[in-house]
Parts: sequence; structure tokens; C-alpha cells
Amino acid sequence: MGKAGKALREVLKIHGISQNKLAVTMGINRSTVHQWVNEVSDPLAEAVAEIVSALYRLDQTAAKDFMLRYLDPTIQALFPEILGGS
Repeated sequence: MGKAGKALREVLKIHGISQNKLAVTMGINRSTVHQWVNEVSDPLAEAVAEIVSALYRLDQTAAKDFMLRYLDPTIQALFPEILGGS
């Protein structure tokens, strides 16, 4: 599976956000978040944007952390003012 599930699992743990809280904020079933976190399925591109939006509403640092973990370092370098890269 892709990097999104791993990045999401790490971010939720580090920032103390439960799968249920993310699911409620996104308006989706907790089982969907569970599948992403456990890399049973990958979120679609639209869902990745919704994950970032929900994380931002819960904890802006968590949203940034997710993007940094998920995006390729080359992409991070293109947007240092947003993502804090070099």
C-alpha cells in the first residue's frame, strides 16, 4: 500500500488524535480511517485533501506534519514557505 496510511498512522499517534475523532471531523465512518491507517486500502486523492483539511481543523501542526511525511522531498522543496522545507 501507499505512504498515506503510514504517514497518517504516525501523525495520529504523535499528535494524539484518535481515528474516531478524524473520522467524525471528516464526516466518514471510523472503519474507513482504520483501513487507511492499517494500510488495508489507500485513500483516493480527494480523500487525501480531506484528510489534510480535517487535520488542519483539529491541529494545524498535525496537518503540516502529515503533508511533510506524505509528500516526496522534491515536492517539499518546491513549497518551502508552506511546508517548511529548505
